[in-house]
Amino acid sequence: MSEKTNLYKNIGILVVLAVGLGAIVWSNQQHMKESNNEMKDPYIWLEDVEGERALAWVEEQNARTLPILEGDSRYSEILEEAADIFNASDRIPYASIKDGYAYNFWQDETNVRGLMRRATLASYQTDAPEWETVFDLDAIATAEQENWVYKGRDCLGTRCLLRLSRGGGDAVVVREVDLTTKDFVVGGFELSEAKLSAAWVDTDTLIVGSDFGDGSVTTSGYARTIRIWKRGTNIADAPQIFEIPEAEMGVFASYEIRPEGHYTFINQVPKFFTGHTWHVADDGTSTKLPFPEDADYRGMFKGYAMAMMRTDWVVDGATFPAGSLIGISLPHVIATGDTGTIETIYAPREGETIEGVSTTKDNVYVSILNNVTGSLKALAHSGGGWMVRNVSLPENGSLRIVDADDHSNVAFVNYESFLTPDSLYVLDGAAAPRLIKSLPARFDATGLVTEQKWATSADGTQIPYFIVHANDMPMDGTTPTLLYGYGGFEVSLDPSYVDPPALSWLKRGGAYAVANIRGGGEFGPKWHQAALLENRQRAYDDFIAVSEDLIATGVTTPRRLGIRGGSNGGLLMGAMFTQRPELYNAVITAVPLLDMLRYHKLLAGASWMAEYGNPDIAEQRAYIEAYSPYQNVNAKTQYPEIFFYTSTKDDRVHPGHARKMVAKMMDQGHSVLYFENTEGGHAAAANQMQRARSAALQTIYLMQKLMDN
Repeated sequence: MSEKTNLYKNIGILVVLAVGLGAIVWSNQQHMKESNNEMKDPYIWLEDVEGERALAWVEEQNARTLPILEGDSRYSEILEEAADIFNASDRIPYASIKDGYAYNFWQDETNVRGLMRRATLASYQTDAPEWETVFDLDAIATAEQENWVYKGRDCLGTRCLLRLSRGGGDAVVVREVDLTTKDFVVGGFELSEAKLSAAWVDTDTLIVGSDFGDGSVTTSGYARTIRIWKRGTNIADAPQIFEIPEAEMGVFASYEIRPEGHYTFINQVPKFFTGHTWHVADDGTSTKLPFPEDADYRGMFKGYAMAMMRTDWVVDGATFPAGSLIGISLPHVIATGDTGTIETIYAPREGETIEGVSTTKDNVYVSILNNVTGSLKALAHSGGGWMVRNVSLPENGSLRIVDADDHSNVAFVNYESFLTPDSLYVLDGAAAPRLIKSLPARFDATGLVTEQKWATSADGTQIPYFIVHANDMPMDGTTPTLLYGYGGFEVSLDPSYVDPPALSWLKRGGAYAVANIRGGGEFGPKWHQAALLENRQRAYDDFIAVSEDLIATGVTTPRRLGIRGGSNGGLLMGAMFTQRPELYNAVITAVPLLDMLRYHKLLAGASWMAEYGNPDIAEQRAYIEAYSPYQNVNAKTQYPEIFFYTSTKDDRVHPGHARKMVAKMMDQGHSVLYFENTEGGHAAAANQMQRARSAALQTIYLMQKLMDN
């Protein structure tokens, strides 16, 4: 070896050592920085979800708050109102279609945890379906002494994988049930508790993503490996067929069954709004679908793998624009490895946004938003391309495909608006939609109107919002008004029949508004992307603009204006009262994110960095810290008395966010209200009575703040 070679080798060793030492120093600095931040946070002990000290604090706050709200003389009446709605026997029993049956999961005051029941499709479409109970979750929970909450099922033939959660969290156990015997399968598939996914390959084979022990989950808490599992074997011995890096969000198993075939997939999600879909063959080998990473996979139809574009996709000089639904031939991809011909299934027109995609045997149903109201189109494939047919349904509301049968042409679609109760229609091929069920009105809407208005945001963007109010509402600022918002993760807030808190509010003379701010999906991917990462403040500016418009137009005043939001909407509420506390006199902050410098360290938080950014990167930390409510609340500012509520069993958004914020604000001398439900998961309610209680607590709070005095 020459001296020159030795020199290069030695230099290489030194470089490696320097890089390694630098990485160690950087890692230590980061660890020390994080440790120092934790040491500076005197409330971090409240992140110990089930810790004795933390739960004692929760009990103390509940004992302080509940008498204020439940002790109100109006509480019993409002609770009864809400309970009657949630437990009403005349609710529409929404159903999924399988093998000629309509399956419905039903909860009421008798079936608190719920029962799965079924009726034939013909019987279901009558006024009095003949229901047959498949399983009774109350009976199962009692027999097993478990707090089971139903989380869905995945079926192949007569066998289903039943997902059950303890207390309503995202983590579930899976057990196999037989739809014929209506019982658990002895020796059947069972999976222990985790944030897992499982998909059928055939009647004796699953692919599973779960927590298999050390190193098998991502930093977001989801599976990072997939195994193929044969019936009768130990899952610990099941061979691994797929793996992703720990820093990615997760990997998930799924499947679809259509007349043309059974498809099993692995869905690799590096981060929110990105993904790769892999088709899994019977032997466990996989083929990647050649969509761009930010495409939104939407299912199979007659051999076509469908996806919606989040950004323009340019292939061989052809552009498939953002927001369009496209299809490629999966058999061609599997056989050749090439993309093949890309077909545009539907390209939205100006002002249109694809909200949902569902399939029957011969149709692809695309639900459309046009200026935030819904319509439905049926698409069929012919030799010359895709034929589009408008489905004649009510206008100026929201249309949602409840379920569609891939083995027939039957689909159920729901229509509703702010003042029009839900109506369920059956679609069957080209036949005209037929109304089969209607929800009775929950209150007298006579004299109420719905308007869509527009506010001008800080950067000049026009922001739509809906407002429901009395047609003779005085424009003198005296109307108590509740404004709702979300603004994130492509979620659209289209018109829906008012829920119990808003319903009680309207009945008592209030106005109800919904803001369609950026960050949502109301106007397609660009509307969402406009408020990502360093542009998050735009969503907050939009909500402020709507608030100010309600005041400027004479609808209300800050004294009479309240706001409500949950999850990402809870973060929105936190940003609102820390940035513009003078605009509001009531704020409901539900299951919220609030400590945005630690959100990525808590539960599923790491998976949301594509939405908010990474606080460990200095540049991103700067813009996150600028709006993070936990870091911006201070003792010198006067805030309205905020109502925070969350759930101990929320394993998606950590209850520590709300707990720490309340403790910090109380120590700063602010008056706040706090309620933590001991179960319910991210919904903060596990059954109908818990939902009714939540609705009543919110309504009383709003009345006390905005209507009294």
